[in-house]
Amino acid sequence: MSTHPAQFTKQKKFLVCVDSDGCAMDTMNVKHERFFGPLAADEYGIKDRETFLADWDRINLFSSTRGINRFKALVLTLIEAQEKGEDIGDISALTDWANNAPSLSNASLEAEIAKASSEDLEKALVWSKKVNEGIETELAGEDKPFPGVLEGLTKIHGLTDVAIVSSANSEALNSEWNRHNLMPQVDVVYGQEVGSKADAIADLLTKGYAANEILMVGDAPGDEQAATVNGVFYYPILFGKEEFSWERLSNEAIEKFLNKEYAGAYQEKVLGEFHALLAQFD
Repeated sequence: MSTHPAQFTKQKKFLVCVDSDGCAMDTMNVKHERFFGPLAADEYGIKDRETFLADWDRINLFSSTRGINRFKALVLTLIEAQEKGEDIGDISALTDWANNAPSLSNASLEAEIAKASSEDLEKALVWSKKVNEGIETELAGEDKPFPGVLEGLTKIHGLTDVAIVSSANSEALNSEWNRHNLMPQVDVVYGQEVGSKADAIADLLTKGYAANEILMVGDAPGDEQAATVNGVFYYPILFGKEEFSWERLSNEAIEKFLNKEYAGAYQEKVLGEFHALLAQFD
């Protein structure tokens, strides 16, 4: 069973880090299509909703910014809307905070508002809380892991330590993963409260793993970047090919990782597939 990062200690030689939304859990598309995008359009009084929502989905799901932090995504989409003539008001304080804050979460936004309140920061917080409320109250029972995730995690957890490394909040992660019996295969949960995914991996490196003993499993460029800045390996879950990706992870990639055969040609092959898929939409 999982523990808090502060109490977690290394048990096995190797560690596999797993993202949640869009990687292990088939929740990413529905969260953006039903909550993130539409609630942002509501909160900012968007007139051309069709264009705004198409831009939202492209930025968050179908491009090289897939999986970006919600507040960074909000800024990017609002700037595009502004350029297309939407009147969304002044978002300079939000833009500055989203681009420069060391941690991007509801709690850190509340702290920023306490220091220097502004209408655009408060509006972003209202939106983010509505998103969380909608997901927690309306999606329970609809969320599900991708095919092969439980089997794959069970096999992997028999061989390595397993950490969730996600930009979702830990409460939601625990709820979703427990509901689908995935949490028994997890040793520690790093949610958005800990900081970025790169921060999470950096902290895990202090637990005693060598960099070449950690594999990050994700579905977005931000996951790859978090792995790269920490010098650890990355394995991509290809969107639209999630079941295949999990089968290959548990039946092929994990063996190469444990045998120190992952670096070089194998990682280059799987990363090439990942980048080619993203490039179709940029």
